[in-house]
Amino acid sequence: MEDEAIDPALAEELHSVCRTAVGDELRSITYFTEDDVEQVYLRSDLDRTADLVGFADHERLGFHGQSAYRNTQLGEYQATIRMFENGYLSRVIRGPHGVWVTTDPMSMERFEELTSALAVVLDEFADGVDADGA
Repeated sequence: MEDEAIDPALAEELHSVCRTAVGDELRSITYFTEDDVEQVYLRSDLDRTADLVGFADHERLGFHGQSAYRNTQLGEYQATIRMFENGYLSRVIRGPHGVWVTTDPMSMERFEELTSALAVVLDEFADGVDADGA
């Protein structure tokens, strides 16, 4: 992944499912792997000041952290939702890649729809991701 961290078809699909599930509350979409990070979308009224590498370093912990919840009565890991003063961050990881989406406040049902849609897309494109970072 020299020029872009993300396949353009995957980027388009992520943007499409996020707009469908979230609508105007969508703030940003960022795709990441163990080695790469790329912002797919940023709403026009927001500044490009976020430390994507810093966020990615933190969100990458999820690649390893999912195993902490295996074999519990909670069931299979689906997503992580973080609440902030000005919005929410939802992270979904499937296989060798993940995405975090920031939104304005919205209902839990819409987060569930978003999580399900993102998981399907990430699963569909997992085979095209270089898990070794080579």
